[in-house]
Amino acid sequence: MTQRLELGDPLFWRRSLDERMADFAVLREEGPFTRAESDNPLTGVPDEWFAVTRYAEVVEVSRHPQDYCSGQGSISIADMPTDAMEFFGSFITMDDPRHARQRGIVARSFTPRALQGVLDSVETICTEVIDGMCEKGEVDLVEAISQPFPLLVICDMMGIPRSEFGTVLDATNVILGAGDPEMLGGKDDIISALFEAGITLTTLMGELAEQRRKDPQDDLTSALVHNDLGEDMLAPEEIAPFFILLAVAGNDTTRTATSIGMHLLGQHPDQRRVWQDDLDAVTPTAVEEIVRMASPVTFMRRTVTHPLTLSGQDFDEGDKLVLFYGAANRDPRVFDEPERFDVLRDPNPHVGFGGPGPHFCLGAHLARRELSVVFRQLLTRLPDIEVAGEPTYLEAAGVPLVGGIKRLPVRFTPTAPVGVG
Repeated sequence: MTQRLELGDPLFWRRSLDERMADFAVLREEGPFTRAESDNPLTGVPDEWFAVTRYAEVVEVSRHPQDYCSGQGSISIADMPTDAMEFFGSFITMDDPRHARQRGIVARSFTPRALQGVLDSVETICTEVIDGMCEKGEVDLVEAISQPFPLLVICDMMGIPRSEFGTVLDATNVILGAGDPEMLGGKDDIISALFEAGITLTTLMGELAEQRRKDPQDDLTSALVHNDLGEDMLAPEEIAPFFILLAVAGNDTTRTATSIGMHLLGQHPDQRRVWQDDLDAVTPTAVEEIVRMASPVTFMRRTVTHPLTLSGQDFDEGDKLVLFYGAANRDPRVFDEPERFDVLRDPNPHVGFGGPGPHFCLGAHLARRELSVVFRQLLTRLPDIEVAGEPTYLEAAGVPLVGGIKRLPVRFTPTAPVGVG
């Protein structure tokens, strides 16, 4: 029997999703909290923290930001300097009232009605992306679809020209890459690579925001720097951190769920048949099940604000609680046969978009739309698409915020592009 790896060991996160979840199942049954530690790249001193692996405790912590906050140290395991924290996290690293103010401003542009034009464009962009690979017969799904599709949606939504897409893609790969050497573009220093990527996106967004102040267009950037209602707006220095958050968090859920979803369909051909035989009826529940099983956001950290007791465990002010959403999403106390992939699962109260409370994913509606569209198009336009090899996971340098796949070979019968517009 192989020795169980510690959660803070980078090798734990370089294994397959099934292997990781098997270890989480053991930890979850031992108790809702597991003491752990991981290397801190900023200080060189290991961070000590508690892994939260059961559903009830993840939900409880998420619902009570006054007891378990986001703005002390960061939502990453390692404490970050305040400037760096807000640079990369925007309002997800804040507590009220600052969090409520910034999220409220952005939320005005993220209602289903306000996003209708974007939601409509998702279909067109997906068609365009599949057109670019449908004649090849064999591709890396991540490179061909999972990676460009959601990022193109975000760039178009913000009004970023297609000529800058490569710049945004390279920068977000560094930030999403979990320290994988391949994603760092040859750079050895993870911290400097992250800041360089952040500055690249900040510069791009700052220039675009300035253009939109002078010449507003029908895009989200214009909506964030102009309004006719006399309402509060994001300050110039708040625009770029929000874009980094959107380009990373808004990109990753769809990107990772698309790749893991296709891998799950390859592992469970019976579930694929159920879905493919009735796309209209099954797509809503299938998408939720993919998000549950994939849990693209690995964790968020919360910090205890005062001495308290939760589920029999005493915590002190400053203790770090790391909420592992994938473990919670396979808790047998909530989900029947939690390791079974079931595209008809209903109800499915997963926390794949975060737990309930003020930090629930603002873009969940858009992510669901993107996943519905991409799988519907893949399963109709390339009906025999199949996984042609094992996925390659990111080589995380520590506990990754996102548990991504960087390569997934697929093959299919080539077909002609359908054209757009």
